[in-house]
Amino acid sequence: MRKFLVLNGPNLNLLGRREPELYGDITLDELEDILLTEAEKLKTALECRQSNSESQLVDWIHQADDDEIESVIINPGAYTHTSIALRDAFLATDMHFIEVHMTNIFAREEFRHKSYLSDIADATIVGMGFLGYMFALHYAIVGTADPDNLANIFEDQ
Repeated sequence: MRKFLVLNGPNLNLLGRREPELYGDITLDELEDILLTEAEKLKTALECRQSNSESQLVDWIHQADDDEIESVIINPGAYTHTSIALRDAFLATDMHFIEVHMTNIFAREEFRHKSYLSDIADATIVGMGFLGYMFALHYAIVGTADPDNLANIFEDQ
């Protein structure tokens, strides 16, 4: 079974109560349940993790490479704009990954416009709320598939 990983960075554990006008009222647990249900329908293994610690996120990226995870979907939160360590972890492992942001970071404060990950990500999805994670999951499945088998990727779904 193909394996994928969702990583959420700092403060995303507060979804549902943190700035609901920006992030909505769905909790992280509810988001993860939605993604896990979708992954099951797509016959893929998915694990979801969240940490407020940069070092923990780096360790999980390293472990994902060791565990032969095909792609990581990451919302690095504020580490988007500050973390060379996350960037280096992805470069060191040559891990496929998709960067996701629930809000449009380019329509927010100036300091949020810079991402240390976007230029090395397979894709970046911004401003689509929780739906961005769903699109990222589907893109990860197709983007890491055998190109000769794309026509059959969602067969029997």
